[in-house]
Amino acid sequence: MNSMNNIQYVDGSGPFEARYLAFLETIATLRPSLHRYCARMTGSVMDGEDVVQEALFDAYRKLDKFDESRPMKPWLFRIAHNRCIDFLRRRGVRHEAEVAAAVPDTTESAKPALDTGIAVEHLVLMLPPKERACLLLKDVFDYSLEEIAELVDSTPGGVKAALNRARTKLAESALPAKSAQSASPELKQIMQLYVDRFNRHDWDGVRELTSADARLRVAERFAGNLVDPPYFSNYERLPWPWKLAVGEVDGEPVVIILQRGADTWTPHSAIRLEVIDQRIEGIVDYVHCPWVIPAAACVSLDGPS
Repeated sequence: MNSMNNIQYVDGSGPFEARYLAFLETIATLRPSLHRYCARMTGSVMDGEDVVQEALFDAYRKLDKFDESRPMKPWLFRIAHNRCIDFLRRRGVRHEAEVAAAVPDTTESAKPALDTGIAVEHLVLMLPPKERACLLLKDVFDYSLEEIAELVDSTPGGVKAALNRARTKLAESALPAKSAQSASPELKQIMQLYVDRFNRHDWDGVRELTSADARLRVAERFAGNLVDPPYFSNYERLPWPWKLAVGEVDGEPVVIILQRGADTWTPHSAIRLEVIDQRIEGIVDYVHCPWVIPAAACVSLDGPS
């Protein structure tokens, strides 16, 4: 597995405990699909991963209440779905579809000329959350109406109606252009300095860019102060050639982790930097989540890689 040395995080301050890491191993095959769903629900591959992290923490805390006679996948998807809705509400998304009464099963089925699959995944952001969820779960993840109804707290009739509304809207509407998050020259400068010093393994130089109480989160491994974990030395232990570059993922300015292949560098994952007053206040590193980049619609690098 392309990862850092887990023990360095487990033994550090603010790490994810070994029992939680063992839980993550047991559901490892479900992680990419959980992320794919949450990324499409939130509209961001990195926000989607953050939501999955919250959902898995929630599931871990509730393990003693889980009915082991039932499959774990629907249970995890339901927790992830609820976290997505919480995320959208926190972001200020409101729509009557979330509280609409179930429509009878006799609703006429719409049959628009609509391709399913990856195209649908990137079109669903124009839909209200309930319709978005139903369409993803049915047309992308192939859940039955009954399974979807249980996941989204609806009825098969309500799910069927939501699917019909969603498919009609997608067939009749064009995908709205996603506005890029423009990076200020100051942010670009800090990001480039971070990348240059990180690539030189100039850890003192990297620390000079961060505030004294900068927060670090390494997805699935660590959450705490940047000064606490052996973050930089873990990068030196990576078992494959790497370097960082400034770039964008779905229009968001990020630091991209590149992995050396046979004859080229390819994006492996991403790092989010929170910069306030020209100081890095927060780092979120997704190096342990190689499914993030493949789920993105667009990944670009600033300058040559």
